[in-house]
Amino acid sequence: MRELQQSDSGPASNGCQSDGVAVGGGQRGARVLKAGLRTVVVLCLLTTLVHVVLVFLHVAPANTVSKRYTTAINAWVYPYFEQNWRLFAPDPDSVNRQILARTADTGADGSVKVSDWFDLTAVDNSTVEHNPFPSHTTQNLLRRAWTSYTETHGGDDKARTERAVMIQKYLNNIAADRVTAHNGGTFDFIQLRVITQPIPAPGTATSGPRTPAETRLLPWWKVTTHGK
Repeated sequence: MRELQQSDSGPASNGCQSDGVAVGGGQRGARVLKAGLRTVVVLCLLTTLVHVVLVFLHVAPANTVSKRYTTAINAWVYPYFEQNWRLFAPDPDSVNRQILARTADTGADGSVKVSDWFDLTAVDNSTVEHNPFPSHTTQNLLRRAWTSYTETHGGDDKARTERAVMIQKYLNNIAADRVTAHNGGTFDFIQLRVITQPIPAPGTATSGPRTPAETRLLPWWKVTTHGK
């Protein structure tokens, strides 16, 4: 009887210890989980606060703070959080633009082969025409890239800011991707030509002399991702 009681009491005490360890481990795990959730929530709140402050400084009138931290504000806002008022005050284009591209390929003997001009705008127009649901990319990607280029470069094609360099690479990559998708092959350089034709105002006589088109020839740009 004594041995039986001792044997019965032994496992019972071990079971209590195991349950205690399990409960203690579960409590520690719950505390760690709660601490992790609190940390994530705090980080999300701080990120949201920083985002709101930087975007506010970006859209607010120029002030001492925004001028001092212009580099940090632009690095955060562009290109994903750009803000403008075009939704409320749209400014439609008053000109028609035709953007063309040609490529140059350098041979092993040093000779350079230049391709014919390829009309990038015509490709977009043909995709949009008779399409009831044209994509945003087809309608605006190339057009917005060129608008941003003119805003950051002016008329001399010189990139004086980090944003100007980024926009130049952006436009370069779009043109190179379009040419590769339609013509294939490899090339080392690409050049753009933009023909701008003003749109006559409504009611303007069509018989009179038309405003001549403006042609802008950009410099040759090195293309590494589509080169040999």
